[in-house]
Amino acid sequence: MSSTLFTNVQVIDGSGEAPFAAEVLVEGNKIKKIARDGETLPRDGTVQVEGGGQTLMPGLIESHAHISFCDTPDLEGLGDIPPEEHTLKTMKYARKMLDQGFTALFSAAAAKARLDVVIRNAIDAGDIPGPRMRAASPELTVTGGLGDVRRSHIYRETFAICCDGADEFLRTAREMCREGVDTLKINPSGDEFVPFARAHETVMNEAEVAAVCEVGRSRGKMVAAHARSAESVKMCLRNGVDVIYHATLSDAEALDMLEAHKDRIFVGPAMGIMYATSQGEGSKWGIGKDHPVAVYFARELEMCIENMKDLKKRGLRILPGGDYGFAWNPIGTNARDLEHFVKLLDYTPLEAITAATKLCGELMAMDIGQVKEGYLADLLLVDGDPSKDVTLLQKAEHLSGIMKDGVFHKDPATADNLARVAAE
Repeated sequence: MSSTLFTNVQVIDGSGEAPFAAEVLVEGNKIKKIARDGETLPRDGTVQVEGGGQTLMPGLIESHAHISFCDTPDLEGLGDIPPEEHTLKTMKYARKMLDQGFTALFSAAAAKARLDVVIRNAIDAGDIPGPRMRAASPELTVTGGLGDVRRSHIYRETFAICCDGADEFLRTAREMCREGVDTLKINPSGDEFVPFARAHETVMNEAEVAAVCEVGRSRGKMVAAHARSAESVKMCLRNGVDVIYHATLSDAEALDMLEAHKDRIFVGPAMGIMYATSQGEGSKWGIGKDHPVAVYFARELEMCIENMKDLKKRGLRILPGGDYGFAWNPIGTNARDLEHFVKLLDYTPLEAITAATKLCGELMAMDIGQVKEGYLADLLLVDGDPSKDVTLLQKAEHLSGIMKDGVFHKDPATADNLARVAAE
């Protein structure tokens, strides 16, 4: 069994505790021992990584992944990608996420029914590099809901499967379980990108949401929901949805209901896409700062900030993960959401890191997200102190080492890193 010993490192353990000096021993794929307060660990039989005072922390975990969305500029574009090319593109983006320090991801929807499943399985088999994955279905929506790009005179598809009525949602959810997904994704609310289903509109009905949740419970799958409108949030809570994305337009009743379910649910506001759109970062694709959608998202972002600050005080598990996968909010820039939590939600850098590691580890339902004895060895070695400057995590050049499952994806023992440590 291989053993790796990290020495001379400052550890951010993901628990929220302040960084501390330590040595950390990895045996096989798990964290075996942590020595603090100047204690040392045996060197014999280990591969030693001299940290040079760098920060050792848990790998980042993405709570709202869309690695098969391929940085699309429009909803219809995903339907134009043939499945063979789409699989290869998704492989590329899986690796890109790992290159950026994300050692696990919770998918918030696949662009085709089995894309997440086959990529997850290939990663688990060691055939391709990528983060640990919870695979999701495409977004189950209704006629005239988010993801319905069909036209009466022409066939089109995108990242959604259209269902109408409880029976159709029940059947489709069962099909997705048959194909091997971990998560069923539903779209009970609209989105401002969709002219016939705006963000404040609730497009699924109670029976449809209940049907998918029934399948999730019976098959041991999680259910995640795109829920911007207040009523869609309440509908999700009444029926047992596990992950509520957005929740941006929640009213007082919805906020109280979220608090009542805080020990069971996760909330992912997905601030990245709202921020990028409102700032005009989509201007190259025709959505400048003055575009009606950008103007709307600026208002919704203000409501999101107010509601998330409130929910944080109430003890909700609020997770970074900002709908990355669109052209102006691209895959690989996901760590930007930690900066949004600091600048917009008044999180400390350490609180944002804890949300992106420990809390997201709870979402994944795996022993990951902390530097803790017995946990899986998904670790980052960072040149600098992210507990003081969380933007360091956005820069691949500051990630000296990336370890997943006890094996280096990016080995710190490179010529450049050795030269840098020697210079110090």
